[in-house]
Amino acid sequence: MLRISELKLPLDHAPGDLPAAIAARLGLAEAELLSWSVWKRAHDARRKSAILKVYIVDVAVADEAAVLKRFEGDPHVRATPDTAYRPVARAPAGQGLRPVVVGAGPCGLFAGLILAEMGFRPIILDRGKVVRERTKDTWGLWRRSELNPESNVQFGEGGAGTFSDGKLYSQIKDPRFLGRKVLTEFVEAGAPPEILTEAHPHIGTFRLVTMVESMRAKIEALGGEYRFGQRVVDFEFARGADGTKVLRGLHLHTGEFLEADQVVLAIGHSSRDTFETLYDRGVHIEAKPFSIGFRIEHPQSWIDRALFGPCAGHPDLGAAAYSLSHHCGNGRTVYSFCMCPGGTVVAATSEPGRVVTNGMSQYSRNERNANSGFVVGIAPADYPSEHPLAGIELQRRLESAAFVAGGGDYFAPGQRVGDFLAGRASTALGEVIPSYRPGVRPTDLAPLMPAYVVEAMREALPVFGRKIPRYDDPDAVLTGVETRTSAPIRITRGPDFQSLNVRGLFPAGEGAGYAGGILSAAVDGIKVAEAVARAIVGEAQAA
Repeated sequence: MLRISELKLPLDHAPGDLPAAIAARLGLAEAELLSWSVWKRAHDARRKSAILKVYIVDVAVADEAAVLKRFEGDPHVRATPDTAYRPVARAPAGQGLRPVVVGAGPCGLFAGLILAEMGFRPIILDRGKVVRERTKDTWGLWRRSELNPESNVQFGEGGAGTFSDGKLYSQIKDPRFLGRKVLTEFVEAGAPPEILTEAHPHIGTFRLVTMVESMRAKIEALGGEYRFGQRVVDFEFARGADGTKVLRGLHLHTGEFLEADQVVLAIGHSSRDTFETLYDRGVHIEAKPFSIGFRIEHPQSWIDRALFGPCAGHPDLGAAAYSLSHHCGNGRTVYSFCMCPGGTVVAATSEPGRVVTNGMSQYSRNERNANSGFVVGIAPADYPSEHPLAGIELQRRLESAAFVAGGGDYFAPGQRVGDFLAGRASTALGEVIPSYRPGVRPTDLAPLMPAYVVEAMREALPVFGRKIPRYDDPDAVLTGVETRTSAPIRITRGPDFQSLNVRGLFPAGEGAGYAGGILSAAVDGIKVAEAVARAIVGEAQAA
């Protein structure tokens, strides 16, 4: 097969135009194409009056070698790569203790799946509930201001990604096409097949719920075991012959001790109590950068018109998404984060007495507003101290202040962009109706953030308004606070994916500081599962 990239056609091209364009690109007659299929589909909206569809296609022709030789040096005509996933090991007979995966988010889900497919029969622990019960608890916060600290947007089957836009793309380097394995498994679990071909695929919350259930059933059928409502409260280590710490097991909040010598730590970016326990037990952790800010909302129709012009509303385009960044005069970078077209801002706290925002969309992306994080990058030098967990302390301060500013009942503090730019508190909201539930109370958001963050935001808003008309409209709404952009710590690991100073502990995914988003977390879960498998097989051979 040959792979052709950057094949561009008009937005409303006829079905027959694509094979004709493929043949023309290769200098062949259309009859010489034995078969073809779309690998990826995107659109180019830089010229709003003439939006293009952009294809990557795989093509079979009679003499592929001759065509490749003719296009030697052309980066857009290449041999189609092999994207099939192949297991790296098989569980040995009498493997010993079963590997344990802590966390059932995207990272833990794929770590568990890969281990199960290789015959290792993993045990998967999650502090929260099965996804449908967890969904009910989440609605309890959104509708009744009732928080369950163990079952919410952050904790439970599916992880934080379940209540998000369900974006399935990433900028990670992926030479083995592990992302393709993730997407293929999602389609098998019930995701729409077009996620395999869309350049920026997404699923949405409702579909993620059923997919997570389907994948759990597959893992269990392969010998894996799920245990929900199992919070890890401590870790037990021993000393190896070489003096290195070696994992021996996990203490659960039920009082049970689970013996384990291979543990995937896929705990998510909000498992603060677990971070603290790991630090207290001497596991190597370091502070890392993350970002803080607010959610910003506009009517989706504003964004569609700004980005698609006269083509806004075209069924092949859907709801418009954006990505913005600005380097400010004070050295800070302001950028959009986790943009959710046609979605809602959601209450995402996992701790009592704190307010946290996040964004969520359904697959249809047909809600009234667009929202995204409007955030500023910060670094360990900005944290309250040099302690490795100082970023968590900062998060908690900001979230507690937001809880108070919102009225103390999980309502979020909000402000019109016009008032934020003018440096005055909002007393009422305008044309843009905020989507956050339980509700939004107008106030002044500036005191909730460090001065350098506010300064950077006020500089960036009009800049973004020049890029996307009405982005800085006075009635656009800011809702606070956005603090869970990523983990503020990294549980450091070596080339073998094990903790730098604890053998048998495999930090993974967002919570360990090695991923950001569903796809990258899932890919990291695959890599870590492979590392666990190699470690087990190596130990079995050594024995």
